[in-house]
Amino acid sequence: MKIIFAGTPHFAATALQALLSSTFEVVAVLTQPDRPSGRGMQLIPSPVKQLALQHDIPVLQPVTLKTPEAQQQIAAIRADVMVVAAYGLILPLAVLQMPAYGCLNIHASLLPHWRGAAPIQRAILAGDTETGITIMQMDEGLDTGAILLQKKCMIDVIDTAQTLHDKLARLGAEAIVEALNYLKKGILIGQQQDPMQASYAQKIVKSEAKLDWTKSAAELELEVRAYNPVPVAFAVFKDTTLKVWQASKSEETGGNPGIVLNVDKRGIQVACGQGSLILEVLQRPNGKALSVSQFIQGFIIKAGDSFNPV
Repeated sequence: MKIIFAGTPHFAATALQALLSSTFEVVAVLTQPDRPSGRGMQLIPSPVKQLALQHDIPVLQPVTLKTPEAQQQIAAIRADVMVVAAYGLILPLAVLQMPAYGCLNIHASLLPHWRGAAPIQRAILAGDTETGITIMQMDEGLDTGAILLQKKCMIDVIDTAQTLHDKLARLGAEAIVEALNYLKKGILIGQQQDPMQASYAQKIVKSEAKLDWTKSAAELELEVRAYNPVPVAFAVFKDTTLKVWQASKSEETGGNPGIVLNVDKRGIQVACGQGSLILEVLQRPNGKALSVSQFIQGFIIKAGDSFNPV
């Protein structure tokens, strides 16, 4: 079975590696154009491109798939199926219909729950205790295609977006190989989604990551976890923006939202709308992320001080 793989970040590269380790033949890779990165702003190939080149797989990097040139390149490959994982470009109907078995997408939620761009972060923000991977037959809608296979995954109370991403990447890699084996045997059957059960995972924007102390400590703890490692939750203290990488909630309270209740080596305890949030790992501008025991050695903050309001 000849496969075209379309993907860009590490999540996708994990799936590509699983396919390369299987009996399936990956004949070409689609990935986004190289992007400038780092202090020198040098062009860096995506994780998927790097892996493909290591295995001498042809790589296509069109800016869009809507041009006749890009579509002709894909059609010429005559693939049996396209596997798509966090590719980042819209697949026009003409491309969706090119492979004999169409295009299969690896989506990081249990569809129709959390369709869209940020299913991992939105699941944590919502306080979900379970998520998973859906292998979906792609159509022209936004994650609306038929469900082919699903695998569930628990969201632990300490999971961040990064740790949950890593678990789902591994699960997605396992699921796509399983789905393709079913497809090869002719027993992969799609089930239509119930649109009444759909929810949408809007793209995360940086402004969301500013901690609003009038919210409950439980809500803010979820935000800290969901925004780690991008864009990272933050708060402003005396005009200094501090990134908050790790925090835990407490039912203890005793002051207006934003007031520092206690400072010790275990954390900086801040009053919230309900309960309090204990800041455990912080980062100053141009500094490193530090545990509170290290952070307070070079940053003066004491009980009675106040974080800036939103």
